[in-house]
Amino acid sequence: MDGQENEQHSAGDGTTPEDGRARRRWRPGSGLRRLGVVLALLVVTFAGVVAGTYAGGHVGTDIGPFRAQLNLSPSLSGGTTVDIPPLGALLLDSHDGPAYLTVELGALDQRRTEALIDDPASISRASQSAVEDVRAGVMRLGLKTLASAVLATLLLAGLVFRDARRTAWAGGLALVVTAGSLGLAAATIRPQAIEEPRYEGLLVNAPAIVGDARRIANDYTKYAEQLQRLVGNVSKLYTTVSALPVVQPSPGTTRVLHVSDMHLNPTGWQLIRTVVEQFGIDVVIDTGDITDWGSEPEASFVGSIGLLKKPYVYIRGNHDSARTAAAVAAQPNAVVLNNSTTTVAGLTIAGIGDPRFTPDKETSPAGSGLTRVVADQVIGAGEQLAATVNSSPKPVNIALVHDPASAGPLSGTCPLVLAGHTHARQVSKLPQVPGKQPTQLFVEGSTGGAGLRGLEGEKPTPLSMTVLYFDQQKLLQAYDDITVGGTGQSQVNLERHIIQDPKKGDQVPVTPTPTRGGPVTPAPNGSSPTATPSRTG
Repeated sequence: MDGQENEQHSAGDGTTPEDGRARRRWRPGSGLRRLGVVLALLVVTFAGVVAGTYAGGHVGTDIGPFRAQLNLSPSLSGGTTVDIPPLGALLLDSHDGPAYLTVELGALDQRRTEALIDDPASISRASQSAVEDVRAGVMRLGLKTLASAVLATLLLAGLVFRDARRTAWAGGLALVVTAGSLGLAAATIRPQAIEEPRYEGLLVNAPAIVGDARRIANDYTKYAEQLQRLVGNVSKLYTTVSALPVVQPSPGTTRVLHVSDMHLNPTGWQLIRTVVEQFGIDVVIDTGDITDWGSEPEASFVGSIGLLKKPYVYIRGNHDSARTAAAVAAQPNAVVLNNSTTTVAGLTIAGIGDPRFTPDKETSPAGSGLTRVVADQVIGAGEQLAATVNSSPKPVNIALVHDPASAGPLSGTCPLVLAGHTHARQVSKLPQVPGKQPTQLFVEGSTGGAGLRGLEGEKPTPLSMTVLYFDQQKLLQAYDDITVGGTGQSQVNLERHIIQDPKKGDQVPVTPTPTRGGPVTPAPNGSSPTATPSRTG
């Protein structure tokens, strides 16, 4: 009876049981709930893609001799930044799409750089493979970013929804969004953008020197092609020495190699290693400017010091930072002097770093130049070292300064002062102090040929170093000036000089050095006014 009444009631309403179920399915508010789920999926997906991109969108790769870091980040406009610390950055309008690429050039790998220079043909191969290196790195970056974005989205969706179906939808959507973004960036690549970069930092001056840079690149190619012949000729120097007038080598003879102003030229290391081996060098002395900017990536350049297997005594130049000095000190065979002394191979050596740090030669107050203020600085460094030498419990045989302008106060304190900085070799005597021993000043040229700057002029800066021979009394008895021709020149010269009376020193002119309160006339290119200045480091 009740069932009939229910059937009649339903018939009276004109509805069926299926209509009731439909009304229950589409009850008011269900549409808004679905829209909320969709919006939540979109928010979670985009949050996961962004988080995954930042977390996994970076890879390390080798580009030629450089170790580079590639980073991908979300962006509305696209583009590429190439960071070149410490010089600045290049900004390229390379592509469209919501992905921004940053390329950070890191340390210069010393071994790979020297391997390139050892084989001139490999330089051409490296330049051809650089594009492929970048392409392979970008491909790995894209795949890693895609995987990281999808994984981050799946994890986030699983935590938020706790539902397998919705988590799968979020992961699929993340795959589509990330792949689509990367595909859009790839489809809109503009290779010609590399020809129209914008500059930041010190590189803002780059457009003005593009012509010089191209000429340097061409000269360096010629330089690399002749490098093996250069080093080969240096290897023959030891044979040449036997035909020169020499002091009879004795068990007490100490051979010192004086180098200076390497300026990041890896060729200098090859030259140093050859001379160390051929001449039986006991100690290498470096009077500074081993780098150009003193930056962290440059610190790897000093790694070749340990390969020499000989004591390496170093002072900081005006292009070397405290970081550079620390990197040198970390080498197992290196000693860094900073107003201090050391005894190596029987020689007592005192040295002090340059008081300036001027990686940019235009930096105020005067870059590498010698104004009155800077003259007081460098003379003050010489005065500090002179006090250290005078208080040394052992007589000092050699004093080291970077700028020869610091040498004046050392007159009479020791028989020999070594310096660099001017990129021009010079041998002279300091004005003698009455009642004191005579002091010779040896200014070395640039063992690195002034680095890349040595390729700017019409006549490239040669690579130079000096072998010093000390007798049993630790007095200088002879020295060999070694000069390797610059770019486009394969000639190697060696000049032997015999000192007739080691106690009095070589018969060379006396050269005054700047004094406090004296006139200061800036020399060309900012070099120190000591005799015949040249371009400085």
